[in-house]
Parts: sequence; C-alpha cells; structure tokens
Amino acid sequence: MLKNNFLKQKLFNNQQTIGTWSLINSSVSSDIISSCGIDFLIIDAEHGNFSYETAQNIVSVCEANNVSPVMRVGSIDRGLILRALDIGVHGIQIPCVTNEEDIKSFIKFAKYPPVGDRGFSPFTKAGLYDKNNSLIHTERTNDNILLIAGVESIEQIKLLDKIISSREINVVFIGLYDLSKSMNIPGDIENPKLLEIVSDTVEKCHAHNIKIGSIATSPVMLDKLKSLQLDYITYSVDTGVLKEAYLEIIKKFET
Repeated sequence: MLKNNFLKQKLFNNQQTIGTWSLINSSVSSDIISSCGIDFLIIDAEHGNFSYETAQNIVSVCEANNVSPVMRVGSIDRGLILRALDIGVHGIQIPCVTNEEDIKSFIKFAKYPPVGDRGFSPFTKAGLYDKNNSLIHTERTNDNILLIAGVESIEQIKLLDKIISSREINVVFIGLYDLSKSMNIPGDIENPKLLEIVSDTVEKCHAHNIKIGSIATSPVMLDKLKSLQLDYITYSVDTGVLKEAYLEIIKKFET
C-alpha cells in the first residue's frame, strides 16, 4: 500500500483514534460515515457480505476523506489476507490469536520478504496499477500497513509476550464481551476485574510501543476506554447505530 496510512501516522504520533465497524455493503454508506471526521472504518468481512469489488470502492471513498480503511478477515488465511491487502486496505485485523503459530502465520501472509512471503503483483490498487512501482511497493508496504491482532479470552491475553516479541504486530484488539465470558462474568464489561486486566494490558503493550484497541457500545463506555488510554477505539457498528437512531425517532413519534 503506497498511499499515506492516516491511521498509522496518528497512532504512532500517540493520538487516540476512533472508528467504527461496517456491515453495510455500500460504498455510499461508507462515504457518509467517513465524511464525519472519523479516523478509520473496519470493513467486517468476517460477519458482513462484502464483495471485493464493493470493498475496494469503500477503500477509495475512505481515502478520499482521509480515513483509513481496515478489513477484518474471517480467519488467518493466506488468500483472504492477500486479497484484502491488494485492494489497498491500510490494515488487516484478525479475529483472535489462539497460539504462537497464529502470530507467525499472520505476519508471514501479510508481509513481503524478507519478513514474510506475501504474494506480489504491482498491478493492483495497492500498487497503484503500475509495474514501475514494484521496488518501492515491496519496500514501503511492510512498514506502511497495520497488523491488528485480536485477543478474546484470558488464555489469549497470556499470549501478549509472544505478540510483543514478534515486533510486527502493531495493535492488540481486546474483545471485551468474549473476555467477560471467559472470566465467567458474561456481558459485565465494566466489571472492575475485567477493567484491571485491560489496564494492565495497556500498560504492558505501551511499554513496547504496541497500541491497544477495543469496542465501545455506549458513550459511557467510550469515555471509559479513553480514560484507560486505549488508542484504537471502535464505536459500535453501522447497522446498530442506524437502527438505534430510527428506533429513537419512532419512539418520539409514538409518544
């Protein structure tokens, strides 16, 4: 990816950033959202029904608004990661890391040699469709893209040392709801014990220049994540925000 990675520049300039998840298979919807001053938009290819054609159009409208498009792929799969990167996304997010081999495979599929063995074609959006960019594309892309690894349980949190030692993972994303389930407090994401784990994770990762992300589904939780110094904060999902807004309108209409 040869274009500026707005999100990576902000994160490693120690700015807190806000984004959202996208399940709506529409570049128009993504254009509206990315025109609002948001920092990044996650194309959720794990739960959404995106075609790669639509996803590439979403990449274009995000970049036009100086917003970084990220894609969450459904699994650590060479083909899924390659196609996502070739359409020009600024970052790849994987759902969860369950062992050290997951970390190695993620890096291997996402990075060009000598770090990994990602397949190469300069004739893609990521390479600006130009074979003359071949050398600069392979050199710059390894440093330019963001790799975001999800951790969703107490056992996965214990893999932090392995993630940190890899030196290629940029962001650790904590799945709060799955974490609460693994702690036998399902849904209680404001539980002091859970927030203590989050705080400890932030401190540990920041000490190694790795950023931390998670999801807020309410303004109260958004403030809490900000105060815990998370860097990569997602606020809800486009489908949920849309439905909540219309439900509130109907509620007011019927009273």
